[in-house]
Amino acid sequence: MELRQIGTSDVMATPIVFGAWAIGGWLWGGTDDDKAMEGINAAIDAGINAIDTAPVYGFGHSERVTGEAITGRRDEVFVFTKCGLRWESDDGQHHHDTQDQTGQDVSIYRNLSRDSILWECERSLERLGIDQIDLYQCHWPDETTPIKEAMGALVELLDQGLIRAIGVSNFTPEMIDECLAYGPVHCSQPKFSLLSRDHLDGVIAWCHERDIASIVYSSLEQGMLTGKVTPDREFGEGDQRLDKGGWFTVENIRRANAVLDEVVQPIADAHAATLAQVSLAWTIAAPGITCALAGARNAEQATENARAMHIDLSDEQYGQIREAFWRLEGP
Repeated sequence: MELRQIGTSDVMATPIVFGAWAIGGWLWGGTDDDKAMEGINAAIDAGINAIDTAPVYGFGHSERVTGEAITGRRDEVFVFTKCGLRWESDDGQHHHDTQDQTGQDVSIYRNLSRDSILWECERSLERLGIDQIDLYQCHWPDETTPIKEAMGALVELLDQGLIRAIGVSNFTPEMIDECLAYGPVHCSQPKFSLLSRDHLDGVIAWCHERDIASIVYSSLEQGMLTGKVTPDREFGEGDQRLDKGGWFTVENIRRANAVLDEVVQPIADAHAATLAQVSLAWTIAAPGITCALAGARNAEQATENARAMHIDLSDEQYGQIREAFWRLEGP
């Protein structure tokens, strides 16, 4: 299986990366730690060699579960995590107010100051139980901290060997260009799926021209592209999709599912694959995309996601899917 280089770093990742947001329990209606760890190990067994997590995913919980799951398997998997979203401090730029997985009110702040980044890195290494982070990413830009200061801290960690590669998430091309004045940027992590395509000709293309990898998140649009979200779907307490906004209104679910049924399902049948697998296979074949994050809560979902790496869509099939979704207007 082809491995894909994360920018100019020495990290070579599989096209599908295990996305560990949901296993943190926050905004996804809770989690089962045993099943989550089984899912991580099933992903590794199925050939996935990278996990993407963040401190804010369950306020440390996702990192702890990830660390426990990879005990004894560290040499088989790259660990990607992030910095810059703090909930224990009100320094920096207010990001948003939320509730944690226990229902407690929490205020989250963007903070990319040098001291905060160094402090967060130490905490993440402890929770993950590792001595080096393979890809360390700024989770969101912070208007209260100069990019020069943030990049200085990341380069410091790189020079110390505590991280192997530097990444940013949700940064514009202009922000990344400024980052490059102070050090290397190996990866950008924007949102992208067949239902959220704005960045394909924007930051993804911009990064591709500069040998910066793009690892995209929400590649299954929070489950919409699995075909398992129906108009009468009930989401659990604490699930962010409960508000029925965006693609999760009844009408938008019907519109998206119509395209899945009419266009993607025949292609999935031809490959003996699921809708999710074909959606992921399309994503990792799209121009400029290095890897796609695919979340899983258990071994079955992780194994299903991994098989997408082995689906080879023909040019015709790729074009049919692209044309169908490009005609579908967003919410």
